[in-house]
Amino acid sequence: MFFRNLTLFRFSPAVGNDLARLEEALAGHRLRACGPLEMATRGFVPPMAATEDEPLTRSIKHCTLLALGSEDKLLPAQVVNTELQRKVRAVAEQHGRRVGGRERKRIKDEVLTELLPRAFVRSSRLAAYVDRQHGWVVLDTASRKAAEDALSQMRQALGSFPAVPLAPASSPRLLMTDWLSSGKLPAGLQLGDECELRDPASNTGAIVRCRRQDLEADEVKEHLRTGKQVFLLGLVFNERIGFVLGEDLVVHKLRFLDVVTEELGDSQGDAAAELDASFALMSLELAQLLAKLDECFGIPRPTDG
Repeated sequence: MFFRNLTLFRFSPAVGNDLARLEEALAGHRLRACGPLEMATRGFVPPMAATEDEPLTRSIKHCTLLALGSEDKLLPAQVVNTELQRKVRAVAEQHGRRVGGRERKRIKDEVLTELLPRAFVRSSRLAAYVDRQHGWVVLDTASRKAAEDALSQMRQALGSFPAVPLAPASSPRLLMTDWLSSGKLPAGLQLGDECELRDPASNTGAIVRCRRQDLEADEVKEHLRTGKQVFLLGLVFNERIGFVLGEDLVVHKLRFLDVVTEELGDSQGDAAAELDASFALMSLELAQLLAKLDECFGIPRPTDG
């Protein structure tokens, strides 16, 4: 169940204390199936994805795992438009007149009412956890929109959840550019084999993407000398975690190296025990990584005042 991407938010100590009621708060906001005329539903699902009556959270020490579930009707615009055009032509031919905008909208509503009950449903889930002690919300997505949607669902369940985006004191882009240019990284961090360089002065400037590349090579340094800056940088932390860090501090392509996964061993327990073991190991490793990011960039935790 290891996460593959990380979008991060922070909250204050008082909010962390309030999250002790998370299981109770989520209970009234479980995912329900899409109704015949609904396009989508959102709600919380058990992290184990086993049965619907499983608990909606699992906690290891001060970290609590949860999952947001989604059901979305798949109704392609082309299908709707084709049926709409057919009905509009039928009305025009039957009455010998042009169909106006208001009537066209009414016909489209009728088409949606007819098609929605027959649409396929796509289910998805987004895992997340809260670290109550250190004030982190960690979501397994690289999409800011998906992360914000999940936070909105948590706010609805809790009544209030003032988690805020990261506000680093030091510019990640400038710091990562310096790391790549100088080859001098903070203790515990090493260069990976991937980066994305852009000209920050122009949205239409050249973009250089390097993969499976020696980032200390002269050809990479030459791009930096011409003024490009680092927008994505591959890094390795403590020889245990590999990832690609964005200039917005979103963590992409997170992977736990063999030295970490081997610590799980060959679990012979049940599914719940395996989930707890994986979550405990992941949250412990990520706590150290997030502490390093805080140290490097200065990511203030909100205060209660």
